[in-house]
Amino acid sequence: MNSYSATLLCSLLGFNLLAVILSSSVDSRDFDYQQRSVILPLFISPTNSSHRRVLDRDHRLRHLQNLVKPHSSNARMRLHDDLLTNGYYTTRLWIGSPPQEFALIVDTGSTVTYVPCSNCVQCGNHQDPRFQPELSSTYQPVKCNADCNCDENGVQCTYERRYAEMSTSSGVLAEDVMSFGKESELVPQRAVFGCETMESGDLYTQRADGIMGLGRGTLSVMDQLVGKGVVSNSFSLCYGGMDVGGGAMVLGGISSPPGMVFSHSDPSRSPYYNIELKEIHVAGKPLKLNPRTFDGKYGAILDSGTTYAYFPEKAYYAFKDAIMKKISFLKQISGPDPNFKDICFSGAGRDVTELPKVFPEVDMVFANGQKISLSPENYLFRHTKVSGAYCLGIFKNGNDQTTLLGGIIVRNTLVTYNRENSTIGFWKTNCSELWKNLHYLSPAPPPAPLPSHVPNTSKEVPPPGSPSVPFLSGEFQVGVITFNMMLHVNQSSVKLNITELAEFIANELEVSVSQVHVLNFTSGETDIFIRWAIFPADSAGYISNSTAMDIISRLKEHELQLPEKFGSYQLVELNVEPPLKKTWMEQHFWSITTIGVAVTLVVGLAAGSTWLIWRYRRRDTSSYEPVGVVGPEQELQPL
Repeated sequence: MNSYSATLLCSLLGFNLLAVILSSSVDSRDFDYQQRSVILPLFISPTNSSHRRVLDRDHRLRHLQNLVKPHSSNARMRLHDDLLTNGYYTTRLWIGSPPQEFALIVDTGSTVTYVPCSNCVQCGNHQDPRFQPELSSTYQPVKCNADCNCDENGVQCTYERRYAEMSTSSGVLAEDVMSFGKESELVPQRAVFGCETMESGDLYTQRADGIMGLGRGTLSVMDQLVGKGVVSNSFSLCYGGMDVGGGAMVLGGISSPPGMVFSHSDPSRSPYYNIELKEIHVAGKPLKLNPRTFDGKYGAILDSGTTYAYFPEKAYYAFKDAIMKKISFLKQISGPDPNFKDICFSGAGRDVTELPKVFPEVDMVFANGQKISLSPENYLFRHTKVSGAYCLGIFKNGNDQTTLLGGIIVRNTLVTYNRENSTIGFWKTNCSELWKNLHYLSPAPPPAPLPSHVPNTSKEVPPPGSPSVPFLSGEFQVGVITFNMMLHVNQSSVKLNITELAEFIANELEVSVSQVHVLNFTSGETDIFIRWAIFPADSAGYISNSTAMDIISRLKEHELQLPEKFGSYQLVELNVEPPLKKTWMEQHFWSITTIGVAVTLVVGLAAGSTWLIWRYRRRDTSSYEPVGVVGPEQELQPL
């Protein structure tokens, strides 16, 4: 055996083994406090496993269907964006006639709503075009009066806001029609807002267009709507969880879910939404602090426009030490931004639902003895540069004794600001699920609620003409959405272009054309039956629950706007199916491939080494004749 044949044999053995393996497989506000990151003032996440007080599933569904009070108008609005990527949550608001759309940061710490005006001399490039007063037939400037600051000409009222991180907004006050979206029961209302002529700092550089002020004040959207008597004096926010974002907002009253805990909120103390926070427990043990630690200056403030939470110095160090004591087995690493001394840990894993097994539960205890439990996503944020690493989202508030609770604290928590009763309620839930139940699963009128101890066995009756679909829980993954479409074509001679129709459906459902497939096609004289399927994107193994519910909602509400040449259509069935389970070989494809390559290399190296040793020993055993010894004569070969 020579070197070439040995190497060839090793290669053939290795690649044959790899071929066998591969063949078996087939993806702030208006008061002073120090802040960090984006200091300004929302699609489906898995239900957090640390939420232990989970109601019976059918009872929870029934309650959410009845959550919105049937006899009071309110504005149900979807939230977008998230804390880690954007540092804030936004909603969509329309101003003017015809309406002009804006993405506004939801901020309970601000008392005025403002957007950039077309004549702004110093405004950044934002998500939407600037507001153009000249295009709105209902626009009216607020004339100078004794209750406002006036411009230099004494003609129009002005506003100015300065924030702790040194960003500013100023402009004129105007009145126009505000619309709250098609999901809202509340009809458009006239309201006063700020038309920006100058902005600086984070307000200048942010992607969002402006601020939607929900604080206590005469210019607040809530105060104006309540003053008109169109909504009750309450609103609710629900921020989506880690890696998800999104959420829901309701301007107006809702029923308090069973299990919601409350804290008193004192409006006479400050214009900010405060709570009576007395203690914080880590893993069931209270921090050793003075009971008045969280009652300094403005007290404990909820500010939806702030990203993280900021504690007084003593509370911060006690909290940090208690957390670090419980996770001493994790490795402490540097934060993602060298400009900040973040406290971060690696080795916890990427699955958010598994974090409660690593990090301790935290309880906020109120003066009335009630408490709200916080899961790790309520005090941690994901490290952007190290996989499976997390950082504390609680910081020291400098020398300020105010306790500032930003959006991170209330992720996946329904927070109801009941201004009429001076209370703030907290209820742990999946905020993306909450939006779907408010928007999609809210029949009218709702049935009477059942006692909380009686399980609900009734089923929802879908509206006439709407296909019935299952409720998607946070633990359900959507693999494919199928629906049957009946097209009624007026002219039987018209030839249907399936490819063109698929492109229109993809555009209406806001998915890729490659995701839309025809499963079955049957043509009659005037009716055409088509069974469609919406598959996950090429790079995903499933359709996210938020995308799935958006698709289902559009189909259910017959929101597909198809060209007239396709005729009218009717949906007769709608199904949601889980992803196909992968075989053991498919799930471990890359592991097996890696092992196969490693085995090939090992076999090749072993064979090569064996051949070299064999050749070396063969050379050692060969006989050599001494120099000068006469050997037998050999006949020369003829040339």
